[in-house]
Amino acid sequence: MTVRVVLADDQPLVRSGLRVLMADHPDLEVVGEACTGAEAVRLVRDVSPDVVVMDIRMPGMDGIEATRLIMAGPATTRVLVLTTFDEDDYVYGALRAGASGFMVKDMALDDILAAVRVVAAGDALIAPGVTRRLIADFVGRPEVVPARPPRPVEGITEREREVLALVGRGRSNTEIAEDLFITVATAKSHVSRLLTKLGARDRVQLVITAYETGLVTLPR
Repeated sequence: MTVRVVLADDQPLVRSGLRVLMADHPDLEVVGEACTGAEAVRLVRDVSPDVVVMDIRMPGMDGIEATRLIMAGPATTRVLVLTTFDEDDYVYGALRAGASGFMVKDMALDDILAAVRVVAAGDALIAPGVTRRLIADFVGRPEVVPARPPRPVEGITEREREVLALVGRGRSNTEIAEDLFITVATAKSHVSRLLTKLGARDRVQLVITAYETGLVTLPR
């Protein structure tokens, strides 16, 4: 099954590199390129790709607003944010806009391809090591997370609450199983039930929920 991809980045070299990289893999097909957020939104409407690899900083409409518009539309396209970790303060905003995950531009090429496939399959890209770094750097900043009291989380069991907190800290299912002395299959089942009960689209939204409900906080 071929994953149809749109590349949205204002740097031609980035788009060209990704296009050449994906051309060597028959399960990935670049069906369009955009250099602005507005172009990305139009392309999604015109070609209905499976995944948009979305830069954040682009002229005119940025990647966050483009992601919000794409996710508000009828298309089933998923967005994978591409960002520069050391410079971008907008990852959390992109995830709240509906992105299914994020990656950084200095990731290994194989990891980029794997990220596209993971998102296309309906999962979220929450690589534990990268997640913890980004959460610590972005989510903990007052200018990124609105200053408001945590909202309560209801309708979940105490065990599910523990699992949600661990997801919020960037733990994988394997790590959750080890922390709670349960099997990986059981950890996966807990995560699946949390997605259903909380109406979350994917694991990224569970991370956001863990912070918004105060289950996970960062030291100031």
